[in-house]
Amino acid sequence: MLLFTPFIVCVLALALDYLFGEPRCMHPVVGFGRLVTAVEKRLNISPENPLRGLTTGILAVLLLTAPLLGLAVWVSLALDGLLLMLAQMVALWLAISLRGLAEHGRAVAEPLHEGDLERARDQVSRIVSRQASALDEQGVAAAATESMLENGADAVFASLFWFLIAGIPGVVMHRMVNTLDAMWGYRNPRFLYFGRAAARLDDLMGWLPARLTAHTYALLGDRKLAWWCWRNQAPQWDSPNAGPVMAAGAGALNVRLGGPSPYPGGIKQRPILGGTRDASPASVESAIRLVRHGVWLWLGISLAATILAFVVVTQ
Repeated sequence: MLLFTPFIVCVLALALDYLFGEPRCMHPVVGFGRLVTAVEKRLNISPENPLRGLTTGILAVLLLTAPLLGLAVWVSLALDGLLLMLAQMVALWLAISLRGLAEHGRAVAEPLHEGDLERARDQVSRIVSRQASALDEQGVAAAATESMLENGADAVFASLFWFLIAGIPGVVMHRMVNTLDAMWGYRNPRFLYFGRAAARLDDLMGWLPARLTAHTYALLGDRKLAWWCWRNQAPQWDSPNAGPVMAAGAGALNVRLGGPSPYPGGIKQRPILGGTRDASPASVESAIRLVRHGVWLWLGISLAATILAFVVVTQ
C-alpha cells in the first residue's frame, strides 16, 4: 500500500483544494512573502553594485529557504504512517491553487461576457502586472488566458511534480523559490543583480515541470498546432519556461496571445504566440478547462504507473 500513498495524497490534496480553496487567513505563502519583503529591505542596500547585489541575493535565498527546507526534511523523516500522509496532504494542498486559479479566471471572464470592461480590467489587474487601464476587451482576455496557462504550470503542475519527485521537501522548496522569483525576478535596477539567484533557481526547478505541462497542454488540445507553436514560437519568448508553456497552451487552444502589451514603464513588444483566434472570455474558460483536464491526465498517469510498479514488486 505504500506505493499508492503519493497518488492518494495527490487526490486528497486536490479534494481539499476543490472543497476549500486557499486558506483565507494565515496562509503560509503569504507569511513567507512578508518575510521575503523584510529580508530584501534589509539586505538589498546597494542594488546598483553587481558583485554586492549578486552576493547578497544568494545569501538572501539561503537565509530564507534553508531553515524551512530543513524543517520539511525533518518532518518527512520524523513522521511515518498516517501522520506523514496527513502532513504531505496539507503541504500539497497549501502549495497548489487549482480552485484559486479558476476563480481568478472566471472573475475576469464573467464581466467580459456581461460587457463590463471596467470590472474586467480591475479583476485582471489582480493577476497580471500589465497596465490594465490601457487594455481593451481582447487585451484583457489575452492577459487572463496567459495567466491561466502560465500559472497552471507554476501553481498546479509544478507542485504536483515536485511532490511526486521529492515529497514535502520538494513541494516546499519549489513554492519558496517560485515565490522569491515572483517577488524578486524583475530586470529593473532594484532587482537586476539581487534577484538573479532566485530567478535562475526558479528556472532550474521549473525546467522539467514546464515542459511536462507543455506536453500536457498539447496532448489535450490541437496537437499539431501546439507542437508547431512550441517548436517555432517558444524560443522567441524571454522566459525559458514560460515560453514552452504559453506557446503550447496557446496552440492547443488555437488562440492568439503575446504581442505588444502596456506596462507601467511603457509598451513591451512581445512575440506572437498561438493560432489565429482572438482571445475572448471563451478562451479564458477554455484555458481553465485545459488545466483542469491536465490534472485529471496526471492523476491517471500517476495511478497507472503506481499499479504497474505494484504488479512488478509483487511478482
